[in-house]
Amino acid sequence: MTDARLRHGRASLALSFFVQGVTFALLVTRIPAIQDRYGISDGLLPVFLAAVPILAGVGSVLTEKVVARVRPRVVLRWAQPVVLLALLGVGAGSEVWEAAVALGAFGLAVGALDASMNMMGVSLQRAYGRSIMLGFHATYSLGGITGASMAWAGAHWDLSLLVSYLPVVVVLLPVALAGSRWYVEGSRGEEQGERSAGGGKGASVSFRLLMPLCLVMCFAYIGDSTVSNWSAKYLQDVLGSSEQLSTVPYNVYMVTTLLGRAVGDFGVRRFGAVAVVRAGTVLAAAGFGVVAVAGGAWTGMLGFTMLGLGLCVIVPQTFAAAGRMFPGASDTAIARLNIFNYVGFLVGSPLVGALGDAWSYRGAMLVPMVLVLATLVYAKSFGTEPARYGGGHERPRTADVG
Repeated sequence: MTDARLRHGRASLALSFFVQGVTFALLVTRIPAIQDRYGISDGLLPVFLAAVPILAGVGSVLTEKVVARVRPRVVLRWAQPVVLLALLGVGAGSEVWEAAVALGAFGLAVGALDASMNMMGVSLQRAYGRSIMLGFHATYSLGGITGASMAWAGAHWDLSLLVSYLPVVVVLLPVALAGSRWYVEGSRGEEQGERSAGGGKGASVSFRLLMPLCLVMCFAYIGDSTVSNWSAKYLQDVLGSSEQLSTVPYNVYMVTTLLGRAVGDFGVRRFGAVAVVRAGTVLAAAGFGVVAVAGGAWTGMLGFTMLGLGLCVIVPQTFAAAGRMFPGASDTAIARLNIFNYVGFLVGSPLVGALGDAWSYRGAMLVPMVLVLATLVYAKSFGTEPARYGGGHERPRTADVG
């Protein structure tokens, strides 16, 4: 595979991560507007919100079966347009059943999209012989910031969902389809060779071996959903900030997530994945601790900043570790691991809310702190032998691929 082809493949996959970040942010940040448009009651809204990650988990499971017959790039090429069109469908409908159909399609397609994107990211990292996964997730964070900014503009100017979503889909859909022409991934022939050379280790996925990474993925998304769902309420109700200031922590969290992921690959190459994950875990746990004991809004924002810098490295490295652990069946491992992304998302927000109501929101912040700290117990799972890519932290190569 030529260096130019790898660079084109890396750029096109990064574009897909960016488009997905924009799309997902446009959906989740306009949930109140979606509720108002369709007249969804407060009692029914949690059902709709829970259905999306549940169906995404189903989509990830189905992707595992599909990629046994076709390449992940084929799944990604068609899943991304479906996600964009489903977003447009959410903005275009008027009846509750139309919202249910559009959100159902969004959930199934986003599960396939997340799984196939990360399959390809792991495959490209293997082809490069060095850490590049954090860079892909950095473009996702950049897309999330972009999408959230668009959503703010739509809400500020009181634009309808259709008017907000249509220009985005009109621009991004052809861009995503055009970019998909340059998707590349490691050959299955190479993976088959690794199966044989590994004595069958990679031929199937042991759930017992994968479970530590599944737990880490779940705990990381519990932490992430805590920030996305409760940071504004916590700052305003617990730390006494203004309504305007309470919107800042999530934006700060997203920006620090972008910055951390933008430089994270350099840390992995220099110090190894285990050290980076441990450092991120300690920083994230310390961030939750600062939030829990904060005496004012600015101290709370410092805690959320630490959270962004710490949590941002864990998820990309968890996918990468699964690919290293099962080199001959990385697609299967990643599809199964991806399910726990949605488990954490489902559990995180209700868990913190229930603990906050029954106990205190300060105390509730200690629970995701403890769960994130559990990553330290499983940190060795990120350092399987292939993680070093040969001597040092990188595999020797004759040409730099960008």
